[in-house]
Formats: sequence, C-alpha cells, structure tokens
Amino acid sequence: MPLTISREPVRQAGVIALLEQSDAYMAALYPADSNHLLDLASLEKPEVSFLVARNDGEIVGCCALVEAGDGTAEIKRMFVAPNARGLAIGRRLMEALEETAHAMGLSAIRLETGVSQPEAIGLYRRFGFEDIPPFGSYRPDPLSLFMEKRLLG
Repeated sequence: MPLTISREPVRQAGVIALLEQSDAYMAALYPADSNHLLDLASLEKPEVSFLVARNDGEIVGCCALVEAGDGTAEIKRMFVAPNARGLAIGRRLMEALEETAHAMGLSAIRLETGVSQPEAIGLYRRFGFEDIPPFGSYRPDPLSLFMEKRLLG
C-alpha cells in the first residue's frame, strides 16, 4: 500500500504516539515559552483540518490546518516520524495542506516554526513561504520564525 494522506480523527493511538514524539522533540529544542503546540482537544475543534500520512498503513506523519476566521489558516503540528524521514512525506503533507487551503478558499497560509529546524524551514521556503512579522496572538521570539504563503484565487 503506498503513501496515503487523508483527514482522520486525532484521537487514535498512532496519532497520539506521533504527537508525543513531536512534543519530546520540540521540548529538546526549545524552552516551554517558545513551544506553541496545540493539545488534542484543540486539534478536534471544527475549524481544524487534521491530516494523517500513512505509509503501508502505518501512521508516519501529521499536520493540521487551523482556520483563523479571517480568510487565512495556520499550519500546526506538522511532524514526520524520525523513522520515516527522507521519504518526501513532509512534501506530500504540504501538498495536501495547500489543496485543503485552496478548497476552503483561503487567501493565505501562515505558520510559526523554530529557528533550530533547518529542514522544516527549507521545506516551507521551497513551497513559497516568506518571512512575516508575528501574527495572531504570537509575540516576537528570537527562537521563532513566522512565515506566510499567499494563495491565488
């Protein structure tokens, strides 16, 4: 079975385990004040599109698109399991996020990522994301990078 990406519920063992790996990874890189992770309940809200990547049926990646209510949405909880890196899963998740954003009629996708994640930053730049000032409730943080991609109608 090839790689699949689809909307799935957050509350399933494989997703929870992946999010726990993500939490541990982020905690190893950044202090708590610089981690802006959404919990399970926040990921289950109606304004969230939660995508799961499966490779041969195994959950290997996830991401969420959270509508801001102003025609934009934010990418949250983008993570690929360490044992699945190098398989272009991040690229495929980004393609799925963009398809979802276009289907929703959004004008832009935004994100906050950490400065100690060069692979993630490189992926976002390859997809056309550009640096912006902090948005929404974010405050300036030397450990954070804020990015946006404008979408064409």
